[in-house]
Amino acid sequence: MGKRVVFLKQLPSGLLLVTGPFKVNGVPLRRVNQSYVIGTSTKVDISGVNVEKFDDKYFKKEAKKKKTKTEGEFFESEKEEKKTLPQEKKDDQKAVDGALIKAIEAVPDLKAYLGARFSLRSGMKPHELVF
Repeated sequence: MGKRVVFLKQLPSGLLLVTGPFKVNGVPLRRVNQSYVIGTSTKVDISGVNVEKFDDKYFKKEAKKKKTKTEGEFFESEKEEKKTLPQEKKDDQKAVDGALIKAIEAVPDLKAYLGARFSLRSGMKPHELVF
């Protein structure tokens, strides 16, 4: 089962920048390979959304140096700290979602459409579906 998202832009690497918005269906700002996406005819006005700052560098993870553990440290399985999202990324998500939710609420039933999952049921022929 797949989730419905809003396409924001294509990144220089060829990946697609999409968002749920997070408040509607739990999908954050993320990059997705084109082969995992099915385009539909549904349109959302994203003219009020500023996506200039989002590029491949924005999503790059910080490089971590691996430490060699001694035998005692190896068997002491300390619980690692839970990774938290930086406040800057949370603010960026809220800024994008705020502008996008206004556009979504202007169209009747669009919020429910985006919140629903996509799945095929028995008897549905994917090659005959009109998106």
